[in-house]
Amino acid sequence: MEQGTKPVYTLAEAREFIEANRERVDGTYRNQYHLIPPVGWMNDPNGFIYYQGEYHLFYQFYPYDSKWGPMHWGHAKTKDLIHWEELPTALAPDEPYDQDGCFSGSAIEKDGKLYLMYTGHRIENGVVYQTQCIAVSEDGINFEKYAANPVIDEKRMGEYGNIHDFRDPKVIKKDDSYYSIIASKTEDDRGLILLYQSDDLYEWKFFSVLLEGTHDQGVMWECPDLFHLNGKDVLIMSPIEINPRGVEFHNTSSTVAFIGQMDWETGSFAVENDHEIDFGLDFYAPQTTRDSAGRQVMIAWMQMWGRTLPTDLLGHKWAGSMTLARELWVENNRLYQKPISDVYQSLKIIEKQTNLVIENEVRKYHSISTNNRYYQLTLGVSQADAFQVYLAKNKLGGLVLDFDKETNQLTFSRKDFGHPITGSEPSQLTERTVILNGNKIELEIFMDTSSVEIFVNQEKTMTFTFYEETLEPNLYIEAKGILEVPLLEIGCVQV
Repeated sequence: MEQGTKPVYTLAEAREFIEANRERVDGTYRNQYHLIPPVGWMNDPNGFIYYQGEYHLFYQFYPYDSKWGPMHWGHAKTKDLIHWEELPTALAPDEPYDQDGCFSGSAIEKDGKLYLMYTGHRIENGVVYQTQCIAVSEDGINFEKYAANPVIDEKRMGEYGNIHDFRDPKVIKKDDSYYSIIASKTEDDRGLILLYQSDDLYEWKFFSVLLEGTHDQGVMWECPDLFHLNGKDVLIMSPIEINPRGVEFHNTSSTVAFIGQMDWETGSFAVENDHEIDFGLDFYAPQTTRDSAGRQVMIAWMQMWGRTLPTDLLGHKWAGSMTLARELWVENNRLYQKPISDVYQSLKIIEKQTNLVIENEVRKYHSISTNNRYYQLTLGVSQADAFQVYLAKNKLGGLVLDFDKETNQLTFSRKDFGHPITGSEPSQLTERTVILNGNKIELEIFMDTSSVEIFVNQEKTMTFTFYEETLEPNLYIEAKGILEVPLLEIGCVQV
């Protein structure tokens, strides 16, 4: 409803709108086993938590359009991270302190209750103010905002940071204290991560500057997350306009993992290594949780800022998806990831071949007529100069992996395939590259209706979206030289 010239959003209206409009959504490009919004716009994952035997995932959500708007919190849960159950919208921007958006945040359990900590976003006379707020639930579904919100405002934020860019709290528990890791920026536009401490999740005080960036590390750090894994502390975040470095950080907005040691006495993070998390075009704002099995599980938004979204341009009334959940570990001071092991319970292998040799030819494999395709390939390249793997083709281009032995570069491209996707980068990106070592390449590829996620040597990932209505159900492998294929599996993810 309207109040003056600014709309006032309520949970009841959001829930009613979803029910009235879900059947109007065009399902042509909707993913099958990745979380997508029922209607409208989705971006950052929020409040990812294993709570009372199920995974809960909230997300930035604007139900009324397939464009970004005043942020609500959508909500879904799952037992296996593959089959998602939609839950009622959790938060709406219905208070003065969050009237222009309930921005990103996180979740934590305390005394059996589920607490959300999020950023209240408001605009006064054209000036943005961002503060941190709390909402609490007894049942994990219905949330009540704390009457004394915001819990961290300009008076309590301390002398560091910028109240106009102060967002995305990740709340964690360490010993008997709660800490919130919050993104901000310096006066000269460098990333800044601030740390706050609380005994009860309601009363907060500034603790420290956790980490401060350099000018080449981006103008703002978003969506920080901090966890301890395999003897190392890991700080992940999403920098805006970080400078490219080799094959890394070519998207306008990127993701980075800092590996090092956290000093909890001083509240500072000592960096030993940093690197890009995903080498695709569509991966942002990852968030993690620790589950009952002790796994550190990560999910990210499978889109990118500054890019056109075909489902919006085509009037399909939805936009955005989450990645497949990924298990994390640290080895050699790097963050590694692999597909969540639960997905293999839903995997059906249709064809398996071993000990193939492809020599200076194109080999065509009849795949399966489903969009939920799965491929696993082990490739020996000691005698190969190059190879190409086409996951899909049309008359102009395709989804293609291209390996060059001379440079040891593996490139994935979506050029001229499906509806065009343009971005804000200085030159239009249609491909990304990783650099490999050794003579064996292991590929595990998960495709859904409009996405492809490539796991390379259990070391690097490449995440892309695409929007092509008709996919030819074939796999093409072209070799220059002698390409050994010890293993080829073709299958599907059943939903």
